[in-house]
Amino acid sequence: MGSEAMKQQVQECFEELHMALQEDEKAVLDMIEQDRRETSSKLNRILQDWNQHLGLLQKHISTIQSTQQSPAESTKQPFPGDFTCHKKLDRAEEEIKMNEERIHKLTKVLRNISKDLKAQLQRKNLLLDSSNVVIDKQTCHKQIKVTSEGRGLCLSSEDRCIPNDPLRFDQLYCALGSVAIKSGQHYWEVDVHCCSSWAVGMAYGSLQRRGRDKGAKLGRNRSSWSLEFQDGHLTAWHNDRHVALPVTAARAAPNRVGVFVKYQKGRLVFYDAETMRTLQEFSAIQTAVFDRAHHQFTEPLYPAFRFFSPKDKGHHHMEICNLSL
Repeated sequence: MGSEAMKQQVQECFEELHMALQEDEKAVLDMIEQDRRETSSKLNRILQDWNQHLGLLQKHISTIQSTQQSPAESTKQPFPGDFTCHKKLDRAEEEIKMNEERIHKLTKVLRNISKDLKAQLQRKNLLLDSSNVVIDKQTCHKQIKVTSEGRGLCLSSEDRCIPNDPLRFDQLYCALGSVAIKSGQHYWEVDVHCCSSWAVGMAYGSLQRRGRDKGAKLGRNRSSWSLEFQDGHLTAWHNDRHVALPVTAARAAPNRVGVFVKYQKGRLVFYDAETMRTLQEFSAIQTAVFDRAHHQFTEPLYPAFRFFSPKDKGHHHMEICNLSL
């Protein structure tokens, strides 16, 4: 396919997006205009009602003034006892305020849609570099079960009856991906919403597999990088140094983690894949934080995953997302 044909296809896709937005914009503006007309009609009716009330008020004022000027007449003409200058707010006037609340809700919804759209537009560029990540079963700790065609990981409380392997983590509940990254740009996502505590990251194949010391823990050495959520705290780790990331009501821990690697540039970025907010970037910019003179990758990289104690309360399941287009 030639470049002109590709441009034409892209233009058609964006034209469809523009048309959908324009149609929705017209529908929303028409709705607001209809509300304005209805409100204007209600206001006109209320204005007429108040004008009538004002006319009655002026008539009674004139009556009072005339009786005051002619005391003799005041004894002959009784004062209207049912007259009052107060007028209650009727239901029609109260309903006018309801449309304003509806518009506020609409504005809030549109702002949320705008945020989602911006996130998806940013995500589309990363999806062009989406990689098919699967788990290497030989690396999994004996209590990790791999499901869903190599995409899902579950931590159980019992060991599986499988032979020992030098590639397998024997103490830590870890696993690595099956395919090494040696060049280029790569992106994938991990669903962690069914896991109460987790770590997602990257590691060299030379990462220690035996024991529980720092040489085997993700992010606690120079051979691995990780984003970790444990005990309500979100942190990013490398070279046994970490950065605490804020977790608040407005910025909750991610349900889905996006991982982007640009190998030649030594760049690794973790995203909240639902909002595309950057959680942590490892690159030359972060050298001071993680004590690296030059942040670059020197060995093939593997996607890395870690569970914490299966005795912890909560679920223990992670799933690599299928990003096939």
